[in-house]
Amino acid sequence: MIGRTVSHYRILSPLGSGGMGVVYLAEDSRLGRQVALKFLPASFSQETKALERFRVEARAASSLSHPAICAIYDIGQDGDTPFIVMEALKGETLRERIAKGPLKVADVLDIGIQLADALEAAHEQGIVHRDINPANIFLGDRNRVKVLDFGLAKLTSSPSSLSSAADTTSPIDHTQNNQITQPGTALGTVSYMSPEQARGESIDSRTDLFSLGAVLYEMVTGTQAFGGSTTAVVYDSILNRAPRSIAHLNPFVPSRLESVIATALEKERDLRYQHASALQAVLRRIRRGLATGSLAAS
Repeated sequence: MIGRTVSHYRILSPLGSGGMGVVYLAEDSRLGRQVALKFLPASFSQETKALERFRVEARAASSLSHPAICAIYDIGQDGDTPFIVMEALKGETLRERIAKGPLKVADVLDIGIQLADALEAAHEQGIVHRDINPANIFLGDRNRVKVLDFGLAKLTSSPSSLSSAADTTSPIDHTQNNQITQPGTALGTVSYMSPEQARGESIDSRTDLFSLGAVLYEMVTGTQAFGGSTTAVVYDSILNRAPRSIAHLNPFVPSRLESVIATALEKERDLRYQHASALQAVLRRIRRGLATGSLAAS
């Protein structure tokens, strides 16, 4: 692929690959800018469900204009292989950052506020991401966040953060980073699913807030909130068990932030934050407390 020209995009180098796409850095010869081209793997190009997920990603992300959501510029076809033209990003995924150890509280708050704002923008447009996890969050300079991969997004019937949507059943799929995805009843990356996702129930925007809570937990502890050696163990943890105490894993996390994460991870969705804006507001208040010295942090 390197050196090829697809439409008016000259492919420069590989950027990465995953369960639903192979991504290359390319040069847009018309506009003179670098972009990222995401191709549906050849093995999926004839699969109806894979093609639809690919199109959902393009439709959902392109309908959103937000600084913390990766921009979609175009969609095209290279022979039988569809591709998406996206904003080219420099940095690392949140998964890669967490692999180096727990993040500083100030960084967790900064990233969390941006993520909550991005989710609020999506939810206002009736879009539920359904796969918020560290591999789908990109960090650029100064922790600038970009939410990626709307391939599992649910476009609800009306723009409302509490609009519900049922899912249909299909088999489990294993991605390259060993995170289990199940494009069907339990749709998403298993360790970050909400209880209602795990049970295959109707979902709404509060499922994204549970997933964000799991991401916040992992950022402050360096450990997944709901881990396990098998899918069954993870499901049991999500449905029936509380994560290990954050204070035990990282005593430098302010108790107020621990409480916020616990609320986001409430198994009963009526007890969670009901809107991303509410979660964002409380994270902003904690950040203000850090800035004024009324809260201690690492």
